[in-house]
Amino acid sequence: MKPNVGRGDKGETDFRGKRVNKSSCNIEAVGNIDELNSFIGFIRTVNREKDIDSILSRIQNDLFALGADIATGSDRITKESVKFIEDSINKLEEELEPLSKFILPGGTQSAALLHIARAICRRAERGVVAFAKNEKLNEYTIPYLNRLSDLLFTLARVANKRAGVEEEEWKS
Repeated sequence: MKPNVGRGDKGETDFRGKRVNKSSCNIEAVGNIDELNSFIGFIRTVNREKDIDSILSRIQNDLFALGADIATGSDRITKESVKFIEDSINKLEEELEPLSKFILPGGTQSAALLHIARAICRRAERGVVAFAKNEKLNEYTIPYLNRLSDLLFTLARVANKRAGVEEEEWKS
C-alpha cells in the first residue's frame, strides 16, 4: 500500500468517504488510537514477559480494527473483544494485592511505559467520546477503551510485582 503523497498538503484528509479537516475530532480520535497502538508497540520492545507480550499483541490488533471502525463506520470490535480485556484483568489481578491507596505511576521501565500507555488510552477514550456526539459509533468502542485503560494499569502493577519493585503510594 502506497501513501498518497501530497493529498493532505492543504490540511484535509479522507474520512468516511469525504474530505475533512485534519484538526477535526474525527481525525483526532483516529490519531489518538494510532498513537496508543504505536506506543504499545514500543512497550513490546522492552517487555520481557511472554504472557504480557501476548496480551499486548492482541490489543495492537484490536486497536488497528478499532481505528478502522471509527474511520469507516464498521463494527469489528465486539462484545468478545471487551470480554478478552475483562478476562485478562481478572486473571492478572490474581497476582496482585488489592489497592487501598492511589499509587504513583512508575517502577520498572515496562511498568512506567504501561502507565504512559494508560494515560494515552484515556486521552483516546475522551477523543472517541467527543467523536461519538456527532457520528455513529460501534457500541463496544467506548467500553473497550475504558476497560483497556484498566488493563494497562493492571499490567503496569503486574510488571512491577514480577520484578520485585514495590509500588510507591501517593502521599496526599
